[in-house]
Amino acid sequence: MAKRKRRIPNAGKPPRHTADNAPWPPHGRPDETVGAPREGTHARTRGALWLYGVHAALAALANPQRVIYRVVTSAQSSLDGDANGAAEIGETNGAAARPKAEIRDRREIDALLPPHAVHQGIAVQAEMLPVVSIEDLCHDLRREPATAGDTAGDEARRQHVVVVLDQATDPQNIGAVIRSAAAFGAAGVVIHDRHAPDVTGAMAKAASGGVEKIPLVRVTNLARALDYLKGAGFWCVGLDGHTDKMLTDGVLEGGDIALVLGAEGQGLRRLTLETCDLVAKIPMSDAIESLNLSNAAAIALYEFARTRRT
Repeated sequence: MAKRKRRIPNAGKPPRHTADNAPWPPHGRPDETVGAPREGTHARTRGALWLYGVHAALAALANPQRVIYRVVTSAQSSLDGDANGAAEIGETNGAAARPKAEIRDRREIDALLPPHAVHQGIAVQAEMLPVVSIEDLCHDLRREPATAGDTAGDEARRQHVVVVLDQATDPQNIGAVIRSAAAFGAAGVVIHDRHAPDVTGAMAKAASGGVEKIPLVRVTNLARALDYLKGAGFWCVGLDGHTDKMLTDGVLEGGDIALVLGAEGQGLRRLTLETCDLVAKIPMSDAIESLNLSNAAAIALYEFARTRRT
């Protein structure tokens, strides 16, 4: 299959296509989502969920896009002040008034959350974030102002990296990828809707606040999404062990990059591989056959960041 010639994308804009207050104490142990949807609907587009853990909860409170219903902290954690402070940040940035933190016993917080949830003494009941489409993501990136020191023309804007996950299913793994994406300044994470789980408290905790900073884009057709990214100027690089091309061979230099990673064990599907512009592998010894998905994503994101600093 013929591959595209590498080019530095231009800055043209692609077209833009177009309360839960549960009673206390809870009756039984609820699921992470509140207000379960009818069969055939998606939980992420309605209702609320519980976010827990210090980083996930405080980041949600500081995010003006989050609608917050309740904030619960334990007396032992002394996190009520931190929670109220994060809520003030959210309000300062345009969020609706946040509820004050309720101080509860740890066992009462345990009863609100799924079994074995490690909440660290804080939990926040919040609305799901608005769904972001791949069209909106690309459109918003084209509206970013030029960074200081950039020259005029094609380079007069920040160069972006997007992570694309092919059939990733583990919430903790996806959350860890989102965390790395936030750490290395990625523009978004794209996941295959058919196989990926909804955002849950466990995923948000693994992301350590990253779900509030990184757009999570769900697509029904991954190959079509990659084609759209190409049309928006992204160079699609798939990670696969069955190639001689190394990720460190300069394949991430220049322009916008979409890093495409497959699920552990299965890797990238045939059509996904064929849709990528180029396939490369992470240099590693023969002692281990493959890396965990989130580890591979972190290494690839670091390599992208490194090439932009040299």
